[in-house]
Amino acid sequence: MTLTEHPITVEQVKLLIREGEGLTVEFKEHYTPRIDEDIVAFANAKGGTLLLGVRNDGIVVGERLTNDLKAKINSLARNCKPSIAIGLSQVGEVVAMIVAEGTEKPYSCASGYYRRLDGTTQKMSHDELRIMFAENEPLPFEEKSVKGFTFDDVSKAKIRAFTREAAIRIGSTAVPDFLRSLKVADEVRVKNAGILFFAKDVYDHLHQAQMTLLAFKGTDRVHIYDRRDVRDDLLTQFNEAVGFLQKHLNVRSEIRGVNRQDIYEIPIEVLREALVNALMHRDYSITGTQVSVEVYDDRVEVVNPGGLPKGLSVRDLGTVSIRRNELISDLFFRLHKVERIGMGIQKMKEAMVAAGLREPTFASDAFFRATFQRSPELALKEGILGAEVSEKKPKGGTIQKTIQKTTQKTTQRIIRLIRHNPQITRQELAIELGISDSGVKYHLKKMKAEDLIRRVGPDKGGHWEVALQQAPHGHGK
Repeated sequence: MTLTEHPITVEQVKLLIREGEGLTVEFKEHYTPRIDEDIVAFANAKGGTLLLGVRNDGIVVGERLTNDLKAKINSLARNCKPSIAIGLSQVGEVVAMIVAEGTEKPYSCASGYYRRLDGTTQKMSHDELRIMFAENEPLPFEEKSVKGFTFDDVSKAKIRAFTREAAIRIGSTAVPDFLRSLKVADEVRVKNAGILFFAKDVYDHLHQAQMTLLAFKGTDRVHIYDRRDVRDDLLTQFNEAVGFLQKHLNVRSEIRGVNRQDIYEIPIEVLREALVNALMHRDYSITGTQVSVEVYDDRVEVVNPGGLPKGLSVRDLGTVSIRRNELISDLFFRLHKVERIGMGIQKMKEAMVAAGLREPTFASDAFFRATFQRSPELALKEGILGAEVSEKKPKGGTIQKTIQKTTQKTTQRIIRLIRHNPQITRQELAIELGISDSGVKYHLKKMKAEDLIRRVGPDKGGHWEVALQQAPHGHGK
C-alpha cells in the first residue's frame, strides 16, 4: 500500500462539492478513524473521492494534510484486507483522498465489509456479500462503451435537464469534465451509463434502451387500446411511464384543508418506485428486449429483462439490497428519484395495504415482474362492482366524478349497515360490501375523520354510532 500525490484540481473539487455525495463521493467534516469503512466501500464499488474538511451539506470547513494525518491514513489503508492504495492531496482548504476501484474484491476493514448505496457507506450482511460478488462480471455493461460514440454525441440539452432536476450548478463546466465527475466517462470514452442518460439519440447506439407502455382492454394481452414506445434516455422513459400510468389509472379527489389532493387507485409513489427499480436493475446487455409497463382492467405489471441478480431470490426481496447497475442507480439517486421514492419492497407492500389493496407480488425468471392489483372499488367495469357502476364512462361526466359517486355509495352503504347493526364488525362489513378488510378500514377511518360515524367503547365489545341524523345525499338507497 502506498500514499501518493494525486492530481486533482480546485475546480474539480468544487464541482464534486456542488454535485453532492453519491456513489463515488463522500464528505467528512474532519478526519475520523472510521473513514476506513469509506475506503473499503469505494474499493468494493467503483472507486471514489473522500473529501476531508467538507460538511454533509457541502459547506467547506477546512482540513490540513499534516504529516500526522498522513501517517494515520496510511495506517488505516495498510490495515485493510487486502491493503488499499490511496492518492492523497491538499486541494485548497480540503484534503482529497482518491480510492481506485479494487482489483482484489472484496475488501474489508477492522469492522467488516462495506459498500456504497445512495450516497452512504453501509455494512454488508453475509448474504449481500455473497450475492454482490456472485456474478464476477469483470466489466459490467454500464462500464462498457459503444464503438464510435464520442463526446460530440452527448446532448447538452439532456445535461441541462438532468442538472436542473438534480439541482446541480455546473456553470461553464465542459461536457467531458461533467461526465467524468459522475464516473460515466473516462479520458477518451463515454460509458454506456452515460450514453443511456445523455446521448442525443440513445436508441441509435443502444437499441435495447427502450420502454414499451401498453394498456389492454380486459385482463389478458389480447386487445391493446393504447401503446407507446419510448426510445429515449432513462429519465425520459421514467417520466413518460409515470404520465402513461396517470392517464390510465382512476383518480379521486379529496379536500384536505384548503387544498385538493388527487389520489390514484394505486398509490403513485408505489408505481414510481417500481419504475425506477426496473430501470436501475434491468440487464441492459440482453438485446431485443425492453422494460414493459402493462395496464389491465384489474392490475398493473412492470416487467424488466434479466430477472434478479445471481444468488438473489424473490424471498430475499425487502431484506437484501443489491443493485445490478451501480452507476445508473447513482444517477437516479442524484435525480432524487431513489431518495424521494426510496420505499423499498416492504414499504411498497405497506403502502398498498394502507390503500386497501392487496400486497404487490413479484416473480422472476428471465424477466422480473412486479404486479399491482387495481382497486375494485374504483374500477369502471361491470362485474367488479356489479350494478353500482356503469360499464362505460358516463356521458357528460368524467372518470373522477364517477369515482366520487362510487365512494359516496360505499359510504352510504356503510351507514345503512351500521344503523341496521351497530355491533357489525369490520370483517362483516367487508363481506357485505364485497371489498377487502383493508378497504373497509380505509373507509371507516375516512368517515370518522369526516365526523360521519364514531366508535363507542373498545374494538371488541363496543359499537358504532352514526354521527349525523341522515346519511350524505347521493344516489341509490
